[in-house]
Amino acid sequence: MSFRPHGILVIDKPAGPTSFQVVQQVRRYLGVKKVGHLGTLDPFATGVLPLCLQEATKLTPFLLDFPKTYCATMVLGVATDTQDLTGTVISRASQLPAPEAIGPALAALVGEHWQTPPMYSAVQVQGRRLYQYARQGLSVAVPPRAVRIHDITLESISLPEVTFTVTCSKGTYIRTLAADLGRQWGCGAHLKALRRLQVGPFTLDQAIPLPTAAAGAASSLWEHLIPMEACLPHLGTIEVDAHTAGRLRQGQAVDIGPGIEFPSLPPGTHLKIISQQTLVAVATPAAEGKKLQPVRVFHAGLATATAGLDQRRQH
Repeated sequence: MSFRPHGILVIDKPAGPTSFQVVQQVRRYLGVKKVGHLGTLDPFATGVLPLCLQEATKLTPFLLDFPKTYCATMVLGVATDTQDLTGTVISRASQLPAPEAIGPALAALVGEHWQTPPMYSAVQVQGRRLYQYARQGLSVAVPPRAVRIHDITLESISLPEVTFTVTCSKGTYIRTLAADLGRQWGCGAHLKALRRLQVGPFTLDQAIPLPTAAAGAASSLWEHLIPMEACLPHLGTIEVDAHTAGRLRQGQAVDIGPGIEFPSLPPGTHLKIISQQTLVAVATPAAEGKKLQPVRVFHAGLATATAGLDQRRQH
């Protein structure tokens, strides 16, 4: 099977660069135009940053809603305007909660609740990013949004520092979680460290460090590319022949085939369609489970594969 420069790279983001800067750097190293990430990490944060390359950018709608897992360390008694260590201190307190009160307070966060995004964030309000208002010293009403904490575990207490692991829905700000806890305890708090451990099926074990030099960077990155057909492990799989694959790529509904029906699947269920070890489409059952209707098709073909192979040989 020919090499295809389409898939997902899981980068272990270092502290310092923005997520977009990581995208730009990988784009330069690999010489590919289309690279996108599956969820921003703040500059001070580290850990799992999945990058979608080329045709794999089309996978984003099927991966964005996954929960994310973080290990976070917050400092009690000091609040900052950014809710993390990069901001200006806005309050200090010497009276901290008793250690035995911390675990129950964290456990109470499990479930769905409303969270107001921080002013220093990329959330848009009235057509502008919140950080643009904040940098100008302007205040604006920020509507809260629903977030879900699936699980939270207290890892260690060494006051004023508290370390915990949390699995949460997309759009949850862990630094806001820390700031809200600080307000609840009346002492203030900010986030000192944040490391993302997992984004859906992508884990820290799969992550590779971001190369610091161009020499050898491309070959190192290509070696860790997760092919598109392996990027949707949560979806059921159907294999089809080349003729059926061609019809699906043209947007046509096709027969699933004798003996293969999905009448019990709810409407809108996504299935992964594979042909010759290549991801052809994401489709849904139609006509009472007797047909497949493509909802997203993929054209990772020989022309781009040859270009990617030639590029890899150059490094």
